[in-house]
Amino acid sequence: MRFRHPDGSTVHLAYCTNVHPAETLDGVLAQLRDHCEPVRRRLGRDRLGIGLWLAKDAAHALVTDPSALRRLRTELDGRGLEVVTLNGFPYEGFGAEEVKYRVYKPDWTDPERLDHTTALARVLAGLLPDDVTEGSISTLPLAWRTAYDERGAEIARTALLTLAQRLDALRELTGRDIRVGLEPEPGCIVETTGDAIAPLTAIGHDRIGICVDTCHLATSFEDPHTAMDSLAQAGVPVVKSQLSAALHAEHPHLLEVREALAAFDEPRFLHQTRTATAAGLRGADDLGEALKGDALPDASPWRAHFHVPLHAAPAAPLTSTLPVLKAALTRLVGGPRPLTRHLEVETYTWQALPAELRPRARSQLADGIAAELTLARDLLTDLGLKELP
Repeated sequence: MRFRHPDGSTVHLAYCTNVHPAETLDGVLAQLRDHCEPVRRRLGRDRLGIGLWLAKDAAHALVTDPSALRRLRTELDGRGLEVVTLNGFPYEGFGAEEVKYRVYKPDWTDPERLDHTTALARVLAGLLPDDVTEGSISTLPLAWRTAYDERGAEIARTALLTLAQRLDALRELTGRDIRVGLEPEPGCIVETTGDAIAPLTAIGHDRIGICVDTCHLATSFEDPHTAMDSLAQAGVPVVKSQLSAALHAEHPHLLEVREALAAFDEPRFLHQTRTATAAGLRGADDLGEALKGDALPDASPWRAHFHVPLHAAPAAPLTSTLPVLKAALTRLVGGPRPLTRHLEVETYTWQALPAELRPRARSQLADGIAAELTLARDLLTDLGLKELP
């Protein structure tokens, strides 16, 4: 979906396909047929943006076989789909029964992360619509915090500088400007937007910036206005933003609230949980850990890294951090010029919701994704953007 910003530029809205498990090119092509095109039809649009997640095997097939890339491009065009952004965070196995900490491997101290991201950039350059010259990729925020030291930091910095050089060369070769954004996430070396400033300014390249995920922003209790001001003052580019909402519990000391939270403690994904105290941010690596006894102070609200559907906040006594998303979006695209032109709804946890909230059929999932995109579209038009055909 495309929108015209009041400054005349085009803002793209997509939804991320990491909600649909697929590790191979054939699996990706099946996603387009079974999920993405039905969502487009529900929205009544001739064209729908999707943020592709390409696992390592799919990315390898596309970057090594020009005919495979042409096949994917043909399928996208034929189904009324377009791609301007990729999710380069998960490497493989994102549809496995248990993902948890594995999603952070390989990190930016491993050459495989650089190779994979380079492959994604080359693929994206070949997938961009003919009238679009800018693409974006979100990536791991350096590494999970427990396996990182000064040597690792230097290796990661060197890898990102190498990536920047490769992106420069790709621009010269193809005319396509591909940018990569570190995506701050609780528990990682770059947990907040503030954490991103030092490593990104050290790199000092306009093709390496930040991806602002509004669920992660909210989970860490960051104020969107303060975060955007800090990024602007540091000159850190916002490569893309993932529009998402976290799980919010206002009164976590109450038994009924803890019981409601326990329904969201599931075995597939990590749900980092945070609370803001007078002594600073306190956290647990997973929701189940937070719920054990007094592992986490409960005198103030908790937020958990669980991407809840944008249009359907959990029932009381829980809610979502949709207000944080709205505030962030106001700063991202509501000003005289957009801070980013790539927006992506990323609710990959539909099948991890409590059983009574999960879609029971493919059609119900398509309905839910279409409803999320409709809400995002309405937020954009309320900010003065005009939806384009």
